[in-house]
Amino acid sequence: MLLAASYLFYGWWDERFLFLIVLSTAIDFCSGIMIDEGTLSKRNRIKASAWTLISAIAFLGINWDAAEIAQKIQHPIGMQYCGGVLLLVIAGNLLYPLLANLPEARRRGVFLFISMAANLGLLAFFKYCNFFIDSAEGILTGMGMHAADFRLNIVLPVGISFYTFQTMSYTIDIYRGHLKPTHRFLDFALFVSFFPQLVAGPIERATHLLPSILHERKMNWEQSMRGCFLILIGLFKKIGVADSVAIAVNSVYLTQGDVTQLDIIVATALFAVQIYCDFSGYSDIARGCSKIMGIELMTNFRIPYVSRTPSEFWTRWHISLSSWLRDYLYIP
Repeated sequence: MLLAASYLFYGWWDERFLFLIVLSTAIDFCSGIMIDEGTLSKRNRIKASAWTLISAIAFLGINWDAAEIAQKIQHPIGMQYCGGVLLLVIAGNLLYPLLANLPEARRRGVFLFISMAANLGLLAFFKYCNFFIDSAEGILTGMGMHAADFRLNIVLPVGISFYTFQTMSYTIDIYRGHLKPTHRFLDFALFVSFFPQLVAGPIERATHLLPSILHERKMNWEQSMRGCFLILIGLFKKIGVADSVAIAVNSVYLTQGDVTQLDIIVATALFAVQIYCDFSGYSDIARGCSKIMGIELMTNFRIPYVSRTPSEFWTRWHISLSSWLRDYLYIP
């Protein structure tokens, strides 16, 4: 039920982006088990393969924007994508015996690389492809060379950074021995796509969120009221504060006339309030929705503007992101 709601929520923007989540889910589900155990049951291979192929047909092969049923099904570009996905699934299953027989250390490294390459590859393509193309064209133009327009007509999938970081932390934790992989594919799919925090965070860890998904959840009145209170706090931050302050900020930053130095200082201070209430408001709404459903999400902001040092600010602002960077990338 929650998985269907999460897919419906994310697919509302563009159903094609759902395939990216499913692909990332299948790759990391299989990679996690292979890193830890070195073997993937036939049942799990069938689950991952079927889920990937069915989602490719449903979200890439069918043109949902077409007016007539015949036009929805007869979608040549989409079917080409489906053909590519079919080849990918076949190749993965054919290579499985070879990869499963690798020495343990090498096998673990290979599947960690597969997980990282797939996730970072998708993120880099959708988020930075046109940026690098523009940079290359600018360099060629600066050298006096004619540069053709190679920009791709692609749209950045909503929340791709959040679920990419979330799934990467899953396989890295398994590789480090901090986590055991789950064999429940649909529950892992919910971990990747859980809709309250999918678009704006917080970036959850499998060690925290997966147990809440796997275990039986119970709703009670007190918990639901706390969730509703968090939602109201988040809405007040977002609508009552951030959106209201944005009017004053934009009146300075977007003005065509003269502004004083004091105007700029005040607008900058108000912008700091706006961005905090925007981000923390969304996080509070996500936490409130999750709490109503019996799932606890981590606190993402702890009044960062009262920090006394930059290091303390780092531990209070977008905590899920800063802690992710600390644990998996670097320590500032």
